Amino acid sequence: MNSQHTVRAYDEELATLGNRIAAMGGHAERMVDEAVAALINADAALARKVIADDVVLDEGQRWIDDRAIVLIAKRQPMADDLREIIGTIRISADLERVGDLGKNIAKRVVAVADTRQPVQLFRGLEALATLALTQLKQVLDVYASRSVGAIAFMRDRDEEIDAMYTSLFRELLTYMMEDPRNISPCTHLLFCAKNIERIGDHATNIAETVYYVVTGEQLPLERPKEDKSHRVVMMNPAPARS
Repeated sequence: MNSQHTVRAYDEELATLGNRIAAMGGHAERMVDEAVAALINADAALARKVIADDVVLDEGQRWIDDRAIVLIAKRQPMADDLREIIGTIRISADLERVGDLGKNIAKRVVAVADTRQPVQLFRGLEALATLALTQLKQVLDVYASRSVGAIAFMRDRDEEIDAMYTSLFRELLTYMMEDPRNISPCTHLLFCAKNIERIGDHATNIAETVYYVVTGEQLPLERPKEDKSHRVVMMNPAPARS
């Protein structure tokens, strides 16, 4: 009877870790969504909310780290359970970083709002964010369901995000070259776009962790990266000063 109680308590502890990851994932998604909305609508109040909300993810990561260490020491898990616990540590770190990226976008809202840019640039950022957040949501669904069949598709989706980021980088660079007054606000938008692109990378990291947790195997390290923004700069050098 005592053994059954111990097993049940252990299962509940593992489930608690998983539930905390799900809560962190939902919070990270919401932060990024609100950060991009604040940027597009020049909503300083919403930006401040996003910045303040980052503490929730910081606390969540620390809680998972502490609880996971205690669980390893107390239960001495093997194989599947050990991978599960290590996986939560890795995933919480990625989600905490996603929150940081959302906060970084929110911090640039006021600077960008001072000089409004063409609406198509904001549409490009919004489309990039939608793609990255869709990937993040899908990978969190895979974590919940343990259905790893879609993970290869998520790697392909990351290439889409990289390609869209490169296209947006090129467009912003063009505006900066056409009018020096655009340099400062477009630089802020470039940083925002890069932050969104990095969210896709963290979603891919989570997908790889989930694959390892479920299968016990690592996905191949070689996956193409399509961020060609450095090539754009080389192909479009700044005009010579007169």
